[in-house]
Amino acid sequence: MLHLRMITPTDRTDDVLAVISKTVGTTHLVVLPGAARDPRGDLVLCDVAREAGDELLQELRELGIDRDGSISVDDVALSLSKSADAAEEEAPGEGADAVLWEQLAEASHEESTLTITYAAFMILATMIAACGVVLDNAVLIVGAMAVGPEFGPLAGICTGLVRRAAKPTARSLVALLVGFASAIVATTLFSLAMDGLDLFHRGMLDDPRPNTSFIWQPDPFSFVVALLAGAAGVLSLTSSKSGALVGVAISVTTVPAAANAAVALAYGEFAQMWGSAEQLLLNLLGIVLAGTVTLLAQKLLWRTQRGRWVRHPKS
Repeated sequence: MLHLRMITPTDRTDDVLAVISKTVGTTHLVVLPGAARDPRGDLVLCDVAREAGDELLQELRELGIDRDGSISVDDVALSLSKSADAAEEEAPGEGADAVLWEQLAEASHEESTLTITYAAFMILATMIAACGVVLDNAVLIVGAMAVGPEFGPLAGICTGLVRRAAKPTARSLVALLVGFASAIVATTLFSLAMDGLDLFHRGMLDDPRPNTSFIWQPDPFSFVVALLAGAAGVLSLTSSKSGALVGVAISVTTVPAAANAAVALAYGEFAQMWGSAEQLLLNLLGIVLAGTVTLLAQKLLWRTQRGRWVRHPKS
């Protein structure tokens, strides 16, 4: 269940109540006339089944409640109520399959904004991966993949493309490109510093690396895995399965590929650098393509059920 708290202009409260009453899966309706002070208006509370939440939010926004009042949404972890159970049964579909587009847009906005923290995580993850590729240490590679924050901007690009929102798409793309560029530059300098300390040397990069050579030798499976990971990553975001997102993070070699490119650049190993760049681009393209298609499929699925969100009056 979702809990909605709304401040509604007094002249639109009846319209809001009408929208809530005709939407299936709603219950626990509370109206406190004149309770709101900033902005002024009525306070309206209700619970709605997750699978009906997106449709209700769209209609509330069409009434301008988000502009002239406010709408806040919280997940209800536990609701001991027969009426809540009845509302969930009334709403068609399953809550785990529902997509709250406003929630997804908000989450992807937060994760896809270029910040100092985002850049720091990207740089640190790439440096860890650099140690992994030089030492041929798969454990370090997996750790770096889990630390990397790059899926946030990738999800932001997918969401922006599906919603045809140019500004969020551009913001996510800038965060992705600037993040990887700064990480590669910083890791190149880090590799040169490690070489100066005699902790890295060219031979470590040129020697056979059975555990990490795949990073700079892309093949068709690289793109296939990226497609699968992109679909799984978007599903994890829309269903709030954060554990699955960690699995996605350690399935694709975006950060390790950037790290290998940086180390190879530091030693002038351009063949490895271009191979790593190709691996990176294949993974990014595959994730964006699969993520966008997955969101489009989910949007189409729920659109076919739109006519089922209206509560029909009993005869």
